[in-house]
Amino acid sequence: MKASINTIYGPPEVLQVLEVDKPIPKDDEVLIKIHASTVNRTDTGFRNPEYFIVRLVGGLFKPKNKILGSELAGEVEAIGKDVKIFKVGDQVFGLSTYKFGTHAEYICVQEEKAITLKPNNMSYQEAAAVPDGMFLAYSNIKKIDFTKNPKILVNGATGSIGSATLQLAKHFGAEVTAVGNTKNLELLKSLGADHVIDYSKEDFTQCGQLFDFVLDVVGKSSFFKCKKILKPKGIYISSELGYLSQNIYLALFTPLLFGKKVLFPIPKDTKKDMEFFKELIEAGKYKAVIDRTYRLDQIIEATKYVETGEKTGNVVISVITT
Repeated sequence: MKASINTIYGPPEVLQVLEVDKPIPKDDEVLIKIHASTVNRTDTGFRNPEYFIVRLVGGLFKPKNKILGSELAGEVEAIGKDVKIFKVGDQVFGLSTYKFGTHAEYICVQEEKAITLKPNNMSYQEAAAVPDGMFLAYSNIKKIDFTKNPKILVNGATGSIGSATLQLAKHFGAEVTAVGNTKNLELLKSLGADHVIDYSKEDFTQCGQLFDFVLDVVGKSSFFKCKKILKPKGIYISSELGYLSQNIYLALFTPLLFGKKVLFPIPKDTKKDMEFFKELIEAGKYKAVIDRTYRLDQIIEATKYVETGEKTGNVVISVITT
């Protein structure tokens, strides 16, 4: 099978599309023929680690997982003898968060992991653009008490995590202010934003409003910059570790001060969450946002585009192009 391989850390050019052995499913695994995947910030962060902690997880001197990619949509081609949930021919979507491996034509996944049947109202490409952003957004959303109709600001609302955060927050009943660039303001409104801020024209930390939660899903701000727009018991959540990994330490100590605080949820992908995402999509309450689509042999080009930091929503890799 064809797969995008990187055996060393470095720039996008370390990626090579090569022929490798097709995996064979174990007794509790399904073999999935991948139709579509994505390139996301997690992929770029593990290909060329900025934080030392990434090397501790992904390999100190070279990558443990030589095939990146965490999102997939495809078809079950074979199953292990103990598999009961899926059958050959099932159309599925989901995550391979910690083992990666979806930048390839095939992958084996344990049936109990974060995969489920593909939403029947989405293409493979659309379905592949859902799991990672929605899973990371939902990890944060779970920390919010929506019974109090919170006011939430989402910084980076046009990205993969941001567009998912916006839609989930609106689904659960929040009043949402979305921060994005000029070209995407109408998109943000179409996804449900009550208010929009154009970051190219206005510093959102100077907006004069107070929020129960500030969700910085691009990691381009900080707790200290956002404190002025948080209510007295307001909470700051970031998708990034922050300067000198400050968000981890702030998450440990700020809750002890009984005022404004930082949360840094540790995300965990589950089949239950994927099933919830499927239900939401099939009910017409969630939209996949796709910026560009590339072929697998264009993985370097796709990766370079993701690293510009200017993508809107998701960058999809079409593994099967016919």
